[in-house]
Amino acid sequence: MKQGRSRLSLLTEEEKQKGIGAIISFFESERNEKIGIIAAGEILELLEDTVGLHIYNKGIEDARSVLKQQLEESDYRLVELKRD
Repeated sequence: MKQGRSRLSLLTEEEKQKGIGAIISFFESERNEKIGIIAAGEILELLEDTVGLHIYNKGIEDARSVLKQQLEESDYRLVELKRD
């Protein structure tokens, strides 16, 4: 992380460590290259900074869509229960 730059992390420390491990494993198995923990951490931060919020917001929109559909179905069921 660049000095003086504050950032909001979307990942827990455990998730970061798993991500760093996955990046290191990817470079070793897929590219036959060795990278260190610091480089892998910087790659993870770059991904988190550039696409993390987009992925998070997509999840929020997907959840809103599901909830909206469920609310509409519930409303329909309630209308069916209405008696004259």
